[in-house]
Amino acid sequence: MMAPRNLLDMRSNFLFGSRCWMIRFSSEILFKSVSFRLFGVKCGDEDREPLENELLNNLLIMGVDVDMAKKRQPGVFNRVGINEQDLKMFLLSKGASKEVIASIISRYPRAITRTPENLSKRWDLWRRIMTSDLEIVNILERSPESFFRSNNNLNLENNIKFLYSVGLTRKCLCRLLTNAPRTFSNSLDLNKQMVEFLQEVCLSLGHSDPIDFVRKIIFKNPFILIQSTKRVKANIKFLQSTLNLNNEELLVLICGPGAEILDLSNDYAKRNYANIKEKLFLLGCTEKEVQKFVLSYPDVIFLGEKKFNDKIDCLIEEKISISKIIENPRILDSSISTLKSRIKELVNAGYNLSTSNIALLSWSQKRYKAKLKKLNTC
Repeated sequence: MMAPRNLLDMRSNFLFGSRCWMIRFSSEILFKSVSFRLFGVKCGDEDREPLENELLNNLLIMGVDVDMAKKRQPGVFNRVGINEQDLKMFLLSKGASKEVIASIISRYPRAITRTPENLSKRWDLWRRIMTSDLEIVNILERSPESFFRSNNNLNLENNIKFLYSVGLTRKCLCRLLTNAPRTFSNSLDLNKQMVEFLQEVCLSLGHSDPIDFVRKIIFKNPFILIQSTKRVKANIKFLQSTLNLNNEELLVLICGPGAEILDLSNDYAKRNYANIKEKLFLLGCTEKEVQKFVLSYPDVIFLGEKKFNDKIDCLIEEKISISKIIENPRILDSSISTLKSRIKELVNAGYNLSTSNIALLSWSQKRYKAKLKKLNTC
């Protein structure tokens, strides 16, 4: 009668909140792979005591960083129905390595709550867009949340059908899935709202092909569907009024290099433009020249105040005129450290930056090194 009594005492301690409890498993049971459990167990990790919980041991054997996983999504380890072994076998069958699987679970442990049926269905839906399993594995490795964040496969399927129906090509959807996978976790209504809003903008600006307009903007800026229509509307208004554009000029800008600005924080865009304007005014530029500069190089709006000012100052200190900088705005793509090191190397090679072409400051490393070598041998 002792064994049942001990078992009852142990169960009682567990139910009434005892913090120190232990269940003895044989080695056979301890390492047996089981994909479903009736309860999760919290284990202390501060003193690194041996982990006797089956789930945690399985994850450790798989190479999962359990501390990272518990820190990121602790609730997962208290849930009913964990499928880490099913997930492992599924991803292995799709070509993922054991290291990639461990990394996925470490960074997004909710992945182990998905059932084999859900995983298979979701994978099939993604394959309607991606051309190979390896492409999907690469996305999961980079952003596991994109695949495992939602288990609503019906919503995913409806979004895919809708985006195809409004003229987006498979190439465009592939770009969306690669760069902005949250688009497919949006509710269908949210995606419809943005597409309808963009179609209205197209018609209001006098463009007769809203399908082509939407396709161009989404391809240029795949993040736009995960932003609010309010933000995009504010940025379109900001670009037109600030750069003094007519409808035709605005269409060219937002269908081209200016498309990426549309999902920026409107306050951030305004603040950066105000700083650009102030800095260039101090260097003798007119408002029209500032507008022309930004229109020729819209990416400058992404540069924060300090970065922009430091780069301009660095170039001005080397006697490079502001007019030359405005004519070659791409040099601002280079980091401040790259600009400084290249300027030093070119000056040492006898290159006169104040009178010569400065475009080489933004050349690729290979092309720049070839030019530098040629200068040093002259």
